[in-house]
Amino acid sequence: MSSKNFLFNREPLWRENRLGTRHTLPENVQSWVYEPGSLTQRLRDYYGDAVGVKVLLQRWNTPFLTERRLLKLDENKYSLIREVLLHADGKPLILARTIIPAKTIKVAKSNLAHLGSRPLGEVIFSYPKLERIEMDVTLINPPNWKQPAIAEAHIDQPIWGRRTVYAIAQRQMLVSEFFLPGVLEVF
Repeated sequence: MSSKNFLFNREPLWRENRLGTRHTLPENVQSWVYEPGSLTQRLRDYYGDAVGVKVLLQRWNTPFLTERRLLKLDENKYSLIREVLLHADGKPLILARTIIPAKTIKVAKSNLAHLGSRPLGEVIFSYPKLERIEMDVTLINPPNWKQPAIAEAHIDQPIWGRRTVYAIAQRQMLVSEFFLPGVLEVF
């Protein structure tokens, strides 16, 4: 298994979120892609304490090329890469991949480097100066997922995702979230 990721056979192809993109997405997907608040909070509002996080990968490594470009990172700069599965009582809901550069971790007083099984949204949405900079969308077909991710998340159909650049005190991070069928059937 590549040390860069648990999820993908190859980097997803992202489309810039432009005027009109919303209308090309299924209605239940729009609701999640354009959610302005914390996805974790939205899940907790529905499932309560049943929401959990399973850490699939967390290590320092170089992000994918488009991730580095988006965050303006040098090719050889390591970032903290974290991939998780959000679930409710074991039901897979959202896969997430986060890229956190070292400078962002410093600004966040190391809270982001020691999340353990805490959801990222619980932490970043508590920062008063959190900004959403830009967003892209994607649709990933099953062959693009690695076998362990397919098994963990029960992937058997194309999966929609969003990739958002956030900034805390002008220091950026990248959060990619992939909406599994379990989350789309409920909302």
